[in-house]
Amino acid sequence: MSNVYNHRQMVPSAPLSSRVTELLDALRAEYDALNQETSNMRLFKDEYDQRVSSQLNEIQAVQQSLFELERAHHKIKQQYEEEILRLRRELEARGGPPVPPGPFLQQQGPPLPSQQQMPPQLPPQGQQPMPMGGGMPPGGMYAGMPPGSAAHGGGPGSSGMPGGPPPPIGSEQHPGAYMGPPGPYPPGAHGQPLTPQPQAAGLGKDRKPGVMTPTQQQQQQQQQMAAMQQQQQMPSRHTPTQMSRNVVGSVPTSSGPIKSVVANSQLADLDPDQVPANLKREGADWFVIFNPKAPRLLNIENIHTLDHTSVVCCVKFSHDGKFLATGCNRTTQIWSVATGNKECVLADDNAPKNGDLYIRAVCFSPDGKYLVTGAEDKQIRIWDVARRTIRHVLTGHDQDIYSLDFSPDGSMILSGSGDRTVRIWSLETGKEISKLSIEDMGPKDAGVTSVAFSPNGKLVAAASLDKMIRLWDVASGQPLQRIDGHKDSVYAVAFSPDGQSLLSGSLDKSLKLWDMGRYGPQGPQREIVQCRSTLHGHKDFVLSVAYSPDGNWIVSGSKDRGVQFWDSRTQNTQCMLQGHKNSVISVAMSATQTYFATGSGDCRARIWSYENLPPSN
Repeated sequence: MSNVYNHRQMVPSAPLSSRVTELLDALRAEYDALNQETSNMRLFKDEYDQRVSSQLNEIQAVQQSLFELERAHHKIKQQYEEEILRLRRELEARGGPPVPPGPFLQQQGPPLPSQQQMPPQLPPQGQQPMPMGGGMPPGGMYAGMPPGSAAHGGGPGSSGMPGGPPPPIGSEQHPGAYMGPPGPYPPGAHGQPLTPQPQAAGLGKDRKPGVMTPTQQQQQQQQQMAAMQQQQQMPSRHTPTQMSRNVVGSVPTSSGPIKSVVANSQLADLDPDQVPANLKREGADWFVIFNPKAPRLLNIENIHTLDHTSVVCCVKFSHDGKFLATGCNRTTQIWSVATGNKECVLADDNAPKNGDLYIRAVCFSPDGKYLVTGAEDKQIRIWDVARRTIRHVLTGHDQDIYSLDFSPDGSMILSGSGDRTVRIWSLETGKEISKLSIEDMGPKDAGVTSVAFSPNGKLVAAASLDKMIRLWDVASGQPLQRIDGHKDSVYAVAFSPDGQSLLSGSLDKSLKLWDMGRYGPQGPQREIVQCRSTLHGHKDFVLSVAYSPDGNWIVSGSKDRGVQFWDSRTQNTQCMLQGHKNSVISVAMSATQTYFATGSGDCRARIWSYENLPPSN
C-alpha cells in the first residue's frame, strides 16, 4: 500500500568548506594580536605617565631647593652687610676714619600674597608686582594716583609700575601709585645700611657711594656748601615776560608771569652724613635736612607709621584732625591720629572681586560724618562713617577718578577724572549738579589729575595732563581762565587758605605759586592769574602739594621719595624730609594740629608733626 502522504526524503547537509574555516581562524588570530598590542600600549602609557610624574616632582624639588638657597643667601648676605657696618661704626667710634657709604640691602617686608616698581616686597595675591616707578601710586595714581605720562613709573629706576595700579589714561601711567618695588632708604638714613643708588634722593649726580675717600667726600661737601652760599647771596632774578592774551573761546590764557621769582633748593644734593648736627634731625628710618641759609623755624618728628598691604594712593585728614583716611587696593582705611590705631576698613562688597581696584582719592565732609572715595571703577562712593555703609554711589565718569574735594559748606562734592571732565555732585541727593568739560584740548590728553574748591566755594581749579590749570565759576559753570606755565603735566593743585594764591605741582619737577588776581577775595590786582614764584628743589616729579592751615608753609611730595617744606612768605625751602622707600604719592596737612601725613608706593602711610620754633637771633 502506497503512502498517503508523499514526503520527500531528507538529504543530509553538506559539510562546511575548508575555506570558510580558514577565514574564521585568520580573523580570530588577528583579533588576538590586536588585543595583545592594546594591552602592551596600555602598559607603555602607564609607564610613561609614571616617568612624567617623577620628573615633575624632581623639577618641583629643584625649584624648592633653589628658593631655599636664594633665601638663605639673602639672609647670609644681609647678616654680612650688617656685621660689616657694625664693625665700621665701631672702628669709627674708636677714632678710625668715618664710615664710607657701602652697599645697601633692600629691606624686604613679609612675603605678601603677590606685587610694580617696588621690589623686595611681594604684593598680595592676584596683584601684579608693583614697580617702583610710578607709583603711586598709584602708580603710580597714583598713586595713587592721578594719571601720568609714560615717564611716571614710580620710584627712581623704575619703568612702568608693575604691581601698582594700572596706567590711568591711554598708555600713560600714574606717577606715584604705579611704582615698583620699594627701594632702599636714601644714603645716610640713621641705622640703615647703604648701597649705590644712582640718582637716589639725597645724592648728587656725581656721587658714587663706596668709591670716594672720606677726604674727597669732605672736599666735595665743602664745594657744594660754598656753591650753595654763593647762589643764595645773589639777588633774585626777576624775569619779565610778555603776558599772553591768547583766547581759547572766551577763556583767557596765562602763559607766563609778569614778575616771577625762581627759588632753588639744593637740599636733595646734600649728604646727610656730612651735614652738621644742628642742621639735621634723624630717626630710625628717616632724616630731615634743614636749609643752612635760612633760619630754622621747624622741628619735624615721626608720630606714627601705618603699614598697608599695597600702594597707598592717597591720604586725607578729617576736618577736626582726629582721623586720617588712606586709600589703597580695594579698601579705604580710617586711622586714629592720636593712637595710630586702625579704626575701620571700608570695602564695597558689591565691587568686582577680580583684579585690582585702587582707591585713588578720599575726602572727609567738613562735619566728618561722610567720607567720599574715588576708584578705578569710575565710581564715587559716599560712606556714612559712623555706620560704615554706603549712602550713595555716584556714576557718570567714563574713566578712573583721580581727585575729590568737598565744598566749604559740605553740600557739594567735586570730582576729577581721566575722562577730561570735572563734575559737581549734591551730597544730599547724590545727583550730578554740573559737568565741567575741557573743550580746549591741545595735542596732549587733558585728563584731570587734581581738583580743588576755593576757600569761598565760588571757584573750581583743575590740573590736567596737558600742562594746564583751568578755572571755572561754580555758580554758572562757565570757564574763567586757562593757566599755562608748567612744562609738563600738572599733577596737583591747592588753594591757599586766604584764597589769594593757587599752588601747583608738576612732572617738570617744580612747584608754582599763582596770584589769583581778580579772582581772589581781595579784589582785582591783575586782570588774570599770573605766576608769582617757581620753586625748584625736587629731583623728580612733584606728585602732591598742600598748604598749612595758616598758609605759611607749603608741603610737596615727589617721586624722588622726598618731602620738602617751603616758606610761602619767602619762597625758600625750610627742610627736606626723607622717610619713604618709594615715591611720595600723597601729602596732606591737618586743619587743626601741626600734623602732616604722607602716603607712598612703599605700602606705608606716615603721620608727622611739625613744630614751629621761635626764630633764632
